Amino acid sequence: MVQDQAWQAEQFERHRAHLRAVAYRMLASAAEAEDAVQEAWLRLSQSQDEAIANLGGWLTTVVGRVCLDMLRARRTRREYYIGSWEPEPPDSARDGEGPEQQTVLADSVGLALMVVLETLTPAERLAFVLHDMFAVPFEDIAPLVDRAPAATRQLASRARRRVRGGTAAKADLAEADLPKKREVVTAFLAAARAGDFDALVAVLDPDVVFRSDTGQRPWLAPALLTGAADVARHTVTAGPRFASLCQPALVNGGPGIIVPAPAGPLGVAKLTIAGDRITAIDLVLDPARLRAYVMEE
Repeated sequence: MVQDQAWQAEQFERHRAHLRAVAYRMLASAAEAEDAVQEAWLRLSQSQDEAIANLGGWLTTVVGRVCLDMLRARRTRREYYIGSWEPEPPDSARDGEGPEQQTVLADSVGLALMVVLETLTPAERLAFVLHDMFAVPFEDIAPLVDRAPAATRQLASRARRRVRGGTAAKADLAEADLPKKREVVTAFLAAARAGDFDALVAVLDPDVVFRSDTGQRPWLAPALLTGAADVARHTVTAGPRFASLCQPALVNGGPGIIVPAPAGPLGVAKLTIAGDRITAIDLVLDPARLRAYVMEE
């Protein structure tokens, strides 16, 4: 029995990187992807089926089912969640993957793609990820989404059209608008440093939303503010003291602000900009989440 468990664990480790890749594409969160992989291991270790013909395929579908359940639960939680649901970039260093695997991951999982995947329904996302990215047959995916293979094929086709259109549009817009967005970030920081209420209102959308994730330190920033006046008032209060430490940066490939420190950033703000106005500010001060961001000054 001990020998069987050791063999089972060895075989699972051979598939771990693949399973993590599947789960990350489904969940856009390194931590949640790891949870899904661990759940797959628990189900394998408790399985009474001693003759799994295709262990890799079996584990892939198990991870797919676990991720599908997590996505559905996440949709329910979002009704009560205040913070940002920004997709996390893959943590290749922690994965321990070789250079070849890291290159494939970087090429196939751009943040623009992950943002578009977030707009799909859980069933569409599962069908697209498993079939288009990992070549799982529709016959194997169909039971996971409670559909016939033909209907599952339609799910993937619909998702494919949305992904192709969405990623191309986002990539083109991001490249064209980045210099202008950088100007907006610079103007926001200048107004914050000066404590200039009117200048802040001018650069904020009237319906701007400010969200913060402070982890276990809720006193650091309000969880939610809406409207240019409220966001500007808060920035005027805190800005002159903290804005001098901030600098513009690319955060996960988009416009943002960081508070740099030798051991890593103390804070990150991801800004959503439309035209010449900021429509959303997602501030992250939780050290556990800060490690998930990729920043470039």
